[in-house]
Amino acid sequence: MKLIGPFKQIITLADLPLRGKISDEQIDIITDGGILVDNGLIKKVGNFKMLKTENPDTETESIEGEQIALPGFVDSHTHICFGGNRANDFAMRNAGKTYLEIAESGGGIWSSVQHTRNASEEELLKTLIERISFLVSLGITTLEIKSGYGLDVENELKMLRIIKKAQGQTKARLVPTCLSAHLKPRDFDGTNQEYLEYILTEILPKVKEEELAQRVDIFIEKSAFQPEESKDFLLKTKNLGFDITVHADQFTPGSSRIAVEVGAKSADHLEATIDEDIEFLAQSNTVATALPGASLGLGEKFTPARKLLDAGAIVAIASDWNPGSAPMGNLITQASILATFEKLTTAEVLAGITFRAAYALGLEDIGKLETGKKADFVTFKTDNFQNVLYNQGSLNAEHVYISGTQIQ
Repeated sequence: MKLIGPFKQIITLADLPLRGKISDEQIDIITDGGILVDNGLIKKVGNFKMLKTENPDTETESIEGEQIALPGFVDSHTHICFGGNRANDFAMRNAGKTYLEIAESGGGIWSSVQHTRNASEEELLKTLIERISFLVSLGITTLEIKSGYGLDVENELKMLRIIKKAQGQTKARLVPTCLSAHLKPRDFDGTNQEYLEYILTEILPKVKEEELAQRVDIFIEKSAFQPEESKDFLLKTKNLGFDITVHADQFTPGSSRIAVEVGAKSADHLEATIDEDIEFLAQSNTVATALPGASLGLGEKFTPARKLLDAGAIVAIASDWNPGSAPMGNLITQASILATFEKLTTAEVLAGITFRAAYALGLEDIGKLETGKKADFVTFKTDNFQNVLYNQGSLNAEHVYISGTQIQ
C-alpha cells in the first residue's frame, strides 16, 4: 500500500451522474489531497495529512510542486492502427473537392486500406506504439483502437493481432474493436450483404477464436452500409457474443435509432442526429459519443451535445483519430473546442472523457477516483483544474498513473 500526494486539488468526479447535464457546482474538489493505493486499486481519497496520520507505516510517493489530479482520460473511439498518410485528402477537401472526387482521385478510406495492407507488421506496430505514446502524454490511460483498414480476413486479423501485440508494449489499457464493416472493399466480388455475411462467417469466428476483440463496429451511411442490412448484421453479431457499437448519423440521420434498437454500447458521430432521435437516445443506455475531431477535419457541424445532455443522454467525447477525417488526435483540444461551441460545462466535458467514455467501452472500474476503482489518474502542474481545458490541450500532463504505477 502507498500514499501518493500531496496534490493541490484532486477532482474525483465520484458523485457525478452517468447521464444528463452536470453543473460545475457539482464537482467535488479535495484540497491538499492524497490518493491511497492498495494493489492497484484506490483504497481511499482524502486529505493527505489525515491519510498519512491514519496510515503511518504506509510508503509515501511524494508529488513535487503544485499539481492537481484527475481521473485518467478515456478515448473511446480511435482508428490509430493504419499505414500511409492522407494529407492530400485534407488539402483537396479544403480546396473544395467533394468526397466522391477525392475517392475517385485515389484518396479516401480505400487509400488507407491499400497503405495498411502494404505496410509491414513491424511498421504498423511501430507507428501504433508512437500514437499510443502521444495519447498517454495527454493523460489518456485507456483507449479503444479499431481495425477497418484491412477489409479481408488476412489483413483484418493482421491489424487486430498488431493491436494485441501493442498491449504488450504499453501500460495503457487498449480496447480492440473489429471494424471490418467499415465499407465494402473494392476488390470484393459481391454485394454489401454478401460482404457482411463474409465478415460473419470468415472473419468474426477467427477474431473470437484468437480472442482479438470483444467488440464489433459498423459504418451506417449512404457511402458504406444501409440501415436494414446493418441492423441484421448487428443482431447476428450480437448473437455471436460480441458487444456492438455503431458509426451513426455522421452525414444522414436514422442510424442512431438502429444503434439503440439493437442495444449498442454506443452510437458515435451523431453530427446529423435529428431532435426525435435525440430523445430516443436519451431514453436508452446507448452512449452518445461526440467526435469533434471529425467535425474539425471535415468542416462539418458538431454533434448536438448540448441538446443530448439536456435531454438526459449519456454523452461521451472521443477523438476519432484517423488518417482521413480526424488527423489531429488531441482529445483535450477537441473536447475544449466542442465545449466552446456547444456550451458544455467543465464537469460535462470531464465526465465525457472519463467515466462516461469508460461506460461506452463497458468499463465501470475506471473513470472516477473513488474506493474500489483502479488507480488510473493524471496530474497537471497547475493550481487550478480548470486550466486543463482552458489551455485547450497546450497544458501537458505532468505524470500519468495506471493502477497506481507511474508510467510517465
